[in-house]
Amino acid sequence: MSTPPDRPESQEPAARLVINVGAAGICKFILNTTRRFVYPFAPVLSRGLGVPLTAITSLIALNWAAGSLAIFAGPLADRLGYRLMMITGMVLLAVGLLVSGLFPLYAVVLVALFLAALGKAVFDPAVQAYVSDHVPYRRRGLVIGVLEFSWAGSALLGIPALALIIDRFGWRSPFFVMGLLAVLGIALLVLLIPPVERDPAGSGSGIDLKTVWQEVLHKRSARGALAFVFLVSAANDTLFVVYGAWLENAFGLSIVALGLGTGTIGLAELLGETLTATLADRIGLKRSVMTGLTICIILYVLLPLVSQTIFMAFASLFLIFVTFEFVAVTSVSMATELLPRARATMMATFMGAAGLGRVAGALIGGPVWLFGGIFATGIAAALISALALVSLWWGLRGWGQG
Repeated sequence: MSTPPDRPESQEPAARLVINVGAAGICKFILNTTRRFVYPFAPVLSRGLGVPLTAITSLIALNWAAGSLAIFAGPLADRLGYRLMMITGMVLLAVGLLVSGLFPLYAVVLVALFLAALGKAVFDPAVQAYVSDHVPYRRRGLVIGVLEFSWAGSALLGIPALALIIDRFGWRSPFFVMGLLAVLGIALLVLLIPPVERDPAGSGSGIDLKTVWQEVLHKRSARGALAFVFLVSAANDTLFVVYGAWLENAFGLSIVALGLGTGTIGLAELLGETLTATLADRIGLKRSVMTGLTICIILYVLLPLVSQTIFMAFASLFLIFVTFEFVAVTSVSMATELLPRARATMMATFMGAAGLGRVAGALIGGPVWLFGGIFATGIAAALISALALVSLWWGLRGWGQG
């Protein structure tokens, strides 16, 4: 598999690359834990801030809105450099968290956590582009997969650790702990990742951003990938927003049991990311995404048919989330090569489309569930995923990478 000639990856010693990716992975773990911790601790935060629970859900919605601003952060990263934008993202996170802890007022926390979410929107496209600049395409799945362990790790390690911290030191303590860790992340990036002179012919200051946006919007492979990630994210969230209601209604599970069962999602994410790291490069990234999505479609169809017991229900959900995570992470690895001379712009747009897909899925999921229960949900998710598969096939026909 050859790399397109318009943007060769830079060469860097393997040991130095491992250290740099490790530093980036630590930062992503901090960012991901911050993104996820509001969900399980929403009641605690509402009591601490003295606001209704709906105010916290509004805060969550605003965080997702901040994530959509990644489409503007990507071109900045291509123009100003990936290292600078990674550091900027961590600075926004640190400021947002520490201000939230120091001034525990709802309005302040709302604005401060918006900054923290904006930090993730700035950081993620930059780090994906940085890795792609330094890792050959034939090893991209391995490195991106390992980097994405931070997402599963935030559920398996980060959230439980914050629960213990809140229990011991109170509801404001996570803001200080995560804020200080963000400062540590800034130090790691500054000290370990050296400034790199951008190639004027590549994605440095000489890039014509208007031309790049036109290329994103008019290049068939990019359009197909954007439609794919929008649809595949919508399909997954169509199920994700109602699976708790399904389990509760069908099997009479308590809130505690649902919470413990949901913990298996973290394990499924870890397994999916591990499969990307170990298998995707061998199979080929494009082939891996298409194969994984085909399996996911079959699992969506089978979900309401085989889930007659609580064990089979959880087993089916586990397999779906493993497969979806494999597809999602592998598709990120693949998308990094769709626009090599402006990787961050492409990845920011890719992430923005995924976020919009999640919003669409959340809006679709409720009405579909009310109309036909888990059977209608499974069929809807399968049909939307089939459209995603067609979009990807259409977009990547004739694309040179495997």
